[in-house]
Amino acid sequence: MLTGFARAFRTPDLRKKLLFTLGIIVVYRLGTHIPIPGVNYKAVQTCVTEASGNQGLFGLVNMFSGGALLQITVFALGIMPYITASIILQLLTVVIPRLEALKKEGQAGTAKITQYTRYLTVALAILQGTGLVATARSGALFSGCTVAGNIVPDRAIFSTITMVVCMTAGTAVVMWLGELITDRGIGNGMSILMFISIAATFPSALWAIKKQGTLAGGWIEFGTVILVGLVMVGLVVFVEQAQRRIPVQYAKRMIGRRSYGGTSTYIPLKVNQAGVIPVIFASSLLYIPALVAQFSGGNSGWKTWVQQNLTKGDHPIYITMYFLLIVFFAFFYVAISFNPEEVADNMKKYGGFIPGIRAGRPTAEYLSYVLNRITWPGSLYLGLIALVPTMALVGFGASQNFPFGGTSILIIVGVGLETVKQIESQLQQRNYEGFLR
Repeated sequence: MLTGFARAFRTPDLRKKLLFTLGIIVVYRLGTHIPIPGVNYKAVQTCVTEASGNQGLFGLVNMFSGGALLQITVFALGIMPYITASIILQLLTVVIPRLEALKKEGQAGTAKITQYTRYLTVALAILQGTGLVATARSGALFSGCTVAGNIVPDRAIFSTITMVVCMTAGTAVVMWLGELITDRGIGNGMSILMFISIAATFPSALWAIKKQGTLAGGWIEFGTVILVGLVMVGLVVFVEQAQRRIPVQYAKRMIGRRSYGGTSTYIPLKVNQAGVIPVIFASSLLYIPALVAQFSGGNSGWKTWVQQNLTKGDHPIYITMYFLLIVFFAFFYVAISFNPEEVADNMKKYGGFIPGIRAGRPTAEYLSYVLNRITWPGSLYLGLIALVPTMALVGFGASQNFPFGGTSILIIVGVGLETVKQIESQLQQRNYEGFLR
């Protein structure tokens, strides 16, 4: 592997791409430490030191921002508005015929959908930035901090607009940096920035577990978490690479004097076809009632029930609902992202067939049958992986910042595998050996 690294940096154009990507990452990490105007930075640091952030409500966004959310910096919203906008546009493509037609137009239609995604990202950034400023003013951003109400001392309307504009501009810059990596660097830019944001929170989370430990100065707990993390990474890599390959054969066709077709290939159906999307959907959906209860006045019965059952990650009702929502969204997302009828029609159009299965409707029914069977273990795997931090919290009292599990480990492994594949493909264009032997 070290030889692969050396060979990558010896290749001029690949070295340029890698250095450009590293430069953008440095700029992104610097932006996560620049506070926005109107924020009492000393009060923020005091609250970060005294009390942990409200992980039940803001943990996901804070993770995607690399810890910048609770610091209330220029890049406080991070890549989360873009992720949300992309998911919304992907879902609307199935519902709105105009977007579906754009998707079928090829590169021109994809560029148009990307433009819509940018507009929606800016709108969501304005909405989320306003919510973050309101939450910081109310003191609800931190739990148990004595100076939480002094984080935003200036309550003038101009100060509020300035803060929201700065965070919205920061989101637009993050989106631009991600697109720069995609165009001139290595890998998908947005995925790389997500990877860096999550990886940046690992050292502090691991050190917090060590400081809270009681066995041998916390080193036993620290080593146990590292060991569990390595096992988790191995398990996730194994499942993420697992796929069901459905063989497909194409009949020979004579066009003029030439013979086309007659090849054999396969359709790769991954066990985890939905990726990390179901976990994000389930987390976001469970945050909505908690946010509504937090900003609603009075002490009604439903508000008390939500605060007792849906804001604590270790509550049985929360765990059950979280797991069931992940399983549901796994099937839902696979159903809208993979259309067996469309695949069967394309195979029939180009003379392809699955051995032993008739072309057309029987092929679509067979693909649906196989897809449903492999989605079951994939959805259960997603649910169990997402509950690993909760099991650690209940099992041996680890903090809520337990790094290995849920969305973080899925994104870290997925983006890492994809980036290594892209570097390997670049190397194989110039060498017989790739990045890894």
